[in-house]
Amino acid sequence: MAGVTMGVFAIGVFATLFAGVSKGGFGSGAAFAGASILALAVPPGQALGIMLPLLMLIDVVTLRPYWRQWSWPDARLLVLGGVPGVLLGAAFYRVADADLLRLLIGFISIGFVAWQVGARAGLIGALRPLPVWGGALAGLVAGFTSFVSHAGGPPAAVYLLSRKLTKTQFQATTVLVFWLVNIAKAVPYGFLGIFTAQTLLFDLALAPFAVVGAWLGVKAHQIVPERMFFSITYLLLCVTGAKLIWDALS
Repeated sequence: MAGVTMGVFAIGVFATLFAGVSKGGFGSGAAFAGASILALAVPPGQALGIMLPLLMLIDVVTLRPYWRQWSWPDARLLVLGGVPGVLLGAAFYRVADADLLRLLIGFISIGFVAWQVGARAGLIGALRPLPVWGGALAGLVAGFTSFVSHAGGPPAAVYLLSRKLTKTQFQATTVLVFWLVNIAKAVPYGFLGIFTAQTLLFDLALAPFAVVGAWLGVKAHQIVPERMFFSITYLLLCVTGAKLIWDALS
């Protein structure tokens, strides 16, 4: 992008690496922190436009390591719900201004952390397997939140966690689901002008970091304790979420 400072580029590198590691190894749940971080430096709509091609690149890199290790019935159900959710997100985006998007991204960030902390503290009971309609609803919400803030991971995780998948099944299923959902998002993003020539040039500069982040995430899936990674993620999401809410209201 024209006028990109070293500070903005550094934030973009950090956000891209973080998203790559999260999507590559930890189920996409925290990958939307990349958009939250980037929205601290550029307008929210621009942050979304920058992040989507990078997320799609990460999807391609991570598909092969998890190929056919997913739960196809669960993935199909989430995608069937997710496409209408993407359309709802596109309709919402047309009427939302920058501060409304900051508020939404900020509240989703903090709400996600609150849900995770509540689950770990036992305040939220163990999930029972959700029925088919629950999976379709989770997909709808995931498609909507994915479109407006790249935050489809948490609602999809609620459904997938209830299915008692293995660690790698869970990871592989999220990779497949959001590869397809992100492809569906690309068309309305183009029509709404969220992509621009400038954002795509910025993406070219950040693309190597997306590949590196995805590769690190796949390796980390095997060796890094999830508790450590997500503890850092939760702190980061709280700080960025609070900052976005403050910016929107001030």
